[in-house]
Amino acid sequence: MVPGEENQLVPKEIENAAEEPRVLCIIQDTTNSKTVSERITLNLPASTPVRKLFEDVANKVGYINGTFDLTWGNGVNTADTAPLDHTSDKSLLDANFEPGKKNFLHLTDRDGEQPQMLLEDSSNVDDSVHDRFIGPLPREGSVASTSDYVSQSYSYSSILNKSETGYVGLVNQAMTCYLNSLLQTLFMTPEFRNALYKWEFEESEEDPVTSIPYQLQRLFVLLQTSKKRAIETTDVTRSFGWDSSEAWQQHDVQELCRVMFDALEQKWKQTEQADLINELYQGKLKDYVRCLECGYEGWRIDTYLDIPLVIRPYGSSQAFASVEEALHAFIQPEILDGPNQYFCERCKKKCDARKGLRFLHFPYLLTLQLKRFDFDYTTMHRIKLNDRMSFPEELDMSTFIDIEDEKSPQTESCTDSGAENEGSCHSDQMSNDFSTDDAVDEGICLENSSGSEKISKPGLEKVEMAETDQRKDSIQFQLGEPNSLMYELFSVMVHSGSAAGGHYYACIKSFSDDQWYSFNDQHVSRITQEDIKKTHGGSSGSRGYYSSAFASSTNAYMLIYRLKDPTRNAKFLEVDEYPEHIKNLVQKERELEEQEKRQREIERNTCKIKLFCLHPVKQVMMENKLEVHKDKTLKEAVEMAYKLMDLEDVIPLDCCRLVKYDEFHDYLERSYEGEEDTPMGLLLGGVKSTYMFDLLLETRKPDQIFQSYKPGEVMVKVHVVDLKAETVAAPVTVRAYLNQTVTEFKQLISKATHLPADPMRIVLERCYNDLRLLSMPSKTLKAEGFFRSNKVFVESSETVDHQAAFTDSHLWKLLDRHANTIRLFVLLPEQSPGSYSKRTAYQKAGGDSGNVDDDCERVKGPTGNLKSVDAILEESTEKLKCLSLQQQQDGDNGDSSKSTETSELENIESPLNERGSSTSVDNRELEQHIQTSDPENFQSEERSDSDVNNDRSTSSVDSDILSSSHSSDTLCNADSAQIPLANGLDSHSITSSRRTKANEGKKETWDTAEEDSGTDSEYDESGKSRGEMQYMYFRADPYTADEGSGEGHKWLMVHVDKRITLAAFKQHLEPFVGVLSSHFKVFRVYTSNQEFETVRLNETLSSFSDDNKITIRLGRALKKGEYRVKVCQLLVNEQEPCKFLLDAVFAKGMTVRQSKEELIPQLREQCGLDLSIDRFRLRKKTWKNPGTVFLDYHIYEEDINISSNWEVFLEVLDGVEKMKSMSQLAILTRRWRPSEMKLDPFQELVLESNSVDELREKLSEISGIPLEDIEFAKGRGTFPCDISVLDIHQDLDWNPKVSTLNVWPLYICDDGAVIFYRDKTEEVMELTDEQRNELMKKESSRLQKTGHRVTYSPRKEKALKIYLDGAPNKDVAQD
Repeated sequence: MVPGEENQLVPKEIENAAEEPRVLCIIQDTTNSKTVSERITLNLPASTPVRKLFEDVANKVGYINGTFDLTWGNGVNTADTAPLDHTSDKSLLDANFEPGKKNFLHLTDRDGEQPQMLLEDSSNVDDSVHDRFIGPLPREGSVASTSDYVSQSYSYSSILNKSETGYVGLVNQAMTCYLNSLLQTLFMTPEFRNALYKWEFEESEEDPVTSIPYQLQRLFVLLQTSKKRAIETTDVTRSFGWDSSEAWQQHDVQELCRVMFDALEQKWKQTEQADLINELYQGKLKDYVRCLECGYEGWRIDTYLDIPLVIRPYGSSQAFASVEEALHAFIQPEILDGPNQYFCERCKKKCDARKGLRFLHFPYLLTLQLKRFDFDYTTMHRIKLNDRMSFPEELDMSTFIDIEDEKSPQTESCTDSGAENEGSCHSDQMSNDFSTDDAVDEGICLENSSGSEKISKPGLEKVEMAETDQRKDSIQFQLGEPNSLMYELFSVMVHSGSAAGGHYYACIKSFSDDQWYSFNDQHVSRITQEDIKKTHGGSSGSRGYYSSAFASSTNAYMLIYRLKDPTRNAKFLEVDEYPEHIKNLVQKERELEEQEKRQREIERNTCKIKLFCLHPVKQVMMENKLEVHKDKTLKEAVEMAYKLMDLEDVIPLDCCRLVKYDEFHDYLERSYEGEEDTPMGLLLGGVKSTYMFDLLLETRKPDQIFQSYKPGEVMVKVHVVDLKAETVAAPVTVRAYLNQTVTEFKQLISKATHLPADPMRIVLERCYNDLRLLSMPSKTLKAEGFFRSNKVFVESSETVDHQAAFTDSHLWKLLDRHANTIRLFVLLPEQSPGSYSKRTAYQKAGGDSGNVDDDCERVKGPTGNLKSVDAILEESTEKLKCLSLQQQQDGDNGDSSKSTETSELENIESPLNERGSSTSVDNRELEQHIQTSDPENFQSEERSDSDVNNDRSTSSVDSDILSSSHSSDTLCNADSAQIPLANGLDSHSITSSRRTKANEGKKETWDTAEEDSGTDSEYDESGKSRGEMQYMYFRADPYTADEGSGEGHKWLMVHVDKRITLAAFKQHLEPFVGVLSSHFKVFRVYTSNQEFETVRLNETLSSFSDDNKITIRLGRALKKGEYRVKVCQLLVNEQEPCKFLLDAVFAKGMTVRQSKEELIPQLREQCGLDLSIDRFRLRKKTWKNPGTVFLDYHIYEEDINISSNWEVFLEVLDGVEKMKSMSQLAILTRRWRPSEMKLDPFQELVLESNSVDELREKLSEISGIPLEDIEFAKGRGTFPCDISVLDIHQDLDWNPKVSTLNVWPLYICDDGAVIFYRDKTEEVMELTDEQRNELMKKESSRLQKTGHRVTYSPRKEKALKIYLDGAPNKDVAQD
């Protein structure tokens, strides 16, 4: 490239190579939201014709030339919005293209129709057509050309448009593919479509919305005449009485066919179409039993609408090879002999007999259902059979109407004379399996004639038979001509998926051109005979019984054949042959479609942009969406926005205008003076799916004028600060330029605020709490860090504060407080009348906490143990020792400190003492340094043993308000917990392998006692109080909540510096709560009124934000080194093995035995458990799984890592504790008895090593099973590792080949593992189908109650119903 020309858009080398100017065209495809952000670039010679440009663009994007337009974009010629002529021979230069520059073009729809997509080969489209697809996908949310208007949730594209196939698809509402397949098949059936068109809807007799035939008529008319690629079926389903939830229900297409035919028959009663379904789809067959001794035959005639063909014979692993073979098997008779002999009326005894089915009449439209769904009684699962079953394109049914094996010379034939009993033809009868269960009935719903003949014996009609030639004559009468039963295939309904769910689509042959098409929801494509053969199912090679599991899941499910009879085969009605009412319907639908098309055209030319407005009265920012046509002027858009924001009665229209606005930065970009008549499309830069800016409806007072906003200006919000009143005023907006100096900026602010410019101090807040004093008068605003939207504070008082350094000035402190102060709403606890005097005494006297505790109720318990725990606490932490020494050194000054504290508390009267004066007390502003304190320092520095015991008791107030979960406070002066975490998240709190890490000194927990209490972190490294270095703001005012909070409750509105620690915040609240900070707890209220306790005293309130709510509850808080522990009882043989008992407090340095001693009285009083210390153990709890057994000598935080919200199991022992050392292993075992199909209760085994041999020996010892016959397996999942007794024998990994327990697949390294074992010589109980079904129900119920995985839980299917009145019956009694 030539030096100095690097900024040129077109390199000179290209121009020289072409020896003429070249035009750089950048095309944006706006017809598709998925490609709107992409650009197509063409670099063409300037002499290229416009026609060639269109051809190149069409090849580039994959559209058919002539189906799209090119219009000028935003780069040049924006005024010329007319599309270019795609047939023009003008050169690009003559067409106003500019060489050497970017020429922006928009590819748009042509005449409102979306561009047609180019296909490589439309004559042979298969499943891989997506791979051969060229060009962008259709616009998102659309399935057809631009005239479509479909559900926006349906987003995947179609393969071919109507111009290629001539057919329209159907939109899948959610799971309505089965409905679409059937509707397309009926539409492509000439006899059904023509008959439907002949039916005329009488609007006076029925609501069109609930008329199923009328909605089918409308749908068929749209399928035949619509220009869309796909149309909706919602009107049809609405006529079924379905709501939107039905669209999410999967159903069987054969079931739908039966139910819909029945509904049509009901609707067509007393019309010309009353017998249409029977004329087209109904056939007849005879169900007979013939005596093999005398030839006497009993029979019954049934009608059918489809023939269900089994894929495999019952109990066989080999599928039928073809439909013909399955049809032969369908009518193959069976011999009733032995115990199944038939009682012959003529012989008057039980005789051998032949039982079977015989076709008497085949329908005009023959429907075959391939029964691919079955039930596997081995796995108790519903399965799909994917075996191969071929079917011919032409099927000769004459061979199936006269098939009978006449071996007995005494056999007599039946005659077709006599009455018919058109009863149900059940699937068990039709599959020749009369003796088995009907649990696998596919729901065949066949017609029962009301005129059926009564039978003399249940199920069969007994009649005398004629001679054989009479039967032959009858059959010849049925058959007519020899070739009259030749059927041709025209519809294959395909199912792809499994028995749990899948997808339907239809392969249909058009009788107009004999071409096969695939109707796959909105996709319609041409297919070939090879594609039809792919639906036969099966796979290459043989895999035995489970071959279908490895076969393709896409195969034919229903086949529909039409009788080849030239006298009956109909053609589709032509347009001129339509009945008059159909012609009117066609015209009506066309008008609706045109109206819809015009509406979409308006939508396509509508600009949709966010609109904001600061309400002139309420001063609340309102948000809405402005939808304005691109040709509407700015003046018209202002009027629309004015009405949209509902300002008619608030402010005059001429006091409003629209300005360009950046909501993210709260920045006014520009105003539109003098452009009131400019179209919005030009102002907004065209119609776009999203805009990078917003609009603001700006308002003014009648006596004000609008300020002009120019591009390049920056917006500054100016807050005036009053140092004397210590207030920060609301902002005043000014506009400035980045190249202005600070001095010029002061003059600008002076005019806006009427403050003197000379003493003015300006502070810029560049980001949160980043305050910068603008002290250089000649510096520009850009150099000072100004941006598009800025915030400054100004102050112009002439005080000595100007002379102080900025960070030491009063201004800085005020702004710092302003930036960090948040407003909180604090709910104080409900007051107990009996506690007022005690709290007032504390507030007035300011004495040590021993005086308060003297009035508190003492709790009986082992006080000696409590004292020892206190000693342990003082020895466990170095910081506690230092604190203790400091208290002793300051002991001489204790009285003076008390008196100081007393005087302070006397000056601040308790709000609980006198309600009349509480207002003045609450309004007092507590702006003070945080005092160096620990919550314990409010108690006496020198405590006697009795004081310690008193501290460990709970006041009467506390005990009144504590819930059962906090009841452990009566023994331990702590009842505080962190925000609860999910159970089981304490894996770091206990060593993962106690045998390898029990003696490690390094902690693995990140949540230590020091962090939990946080009191020591209130001091820096030098021991100086942090409160002495920071100025913390606190102010509490009484507040009346919107909703009543009950008697005795009181709200505070607290303004507080969020950098304050929780410990200091609690100290400030003490006068309002009436007790020491160590005697109440802080709960943060989240959404949905969920409350979680905040316990980290060293943490600040930085996580809180304005208007957060806090609840104060009375109760002791945790001391340093203490942890809240949830104690749950482990009940291994109960249905619910985990039962919560109580909350306890364990301390750092405490042994397990000491914690057990403290638990004993609590368990007795709160849980009614009277236990001795050696009759229960504590063990690790991870979610619901029992883990490591804690030995009595284990020490918390040394041997056992402990954390906040810790959980432990308490397990009651049947005998003496067997776990004595860390090398032992406690295993929970359970015997499986296959001969009884049951599991024994759990038994615990304590192993001395991790040897598998020892495990076998112990199992043999407790069970009596010989050692060589022991087999075991590890349980899976969460304790108690429940598993169905139907699955346990084969699903578990029995008898793993390992020698130790700590290797794969066992990997047992800790206590609590579950081991199942059995006797390998014990046989599994043989179950009948009835027993298995009953046992499966019991197991499913048991496992569901325990919350464990159910091996077989069949999907609850909603019955398919069509409601003839248009809506389901809401009668509760019927439900």
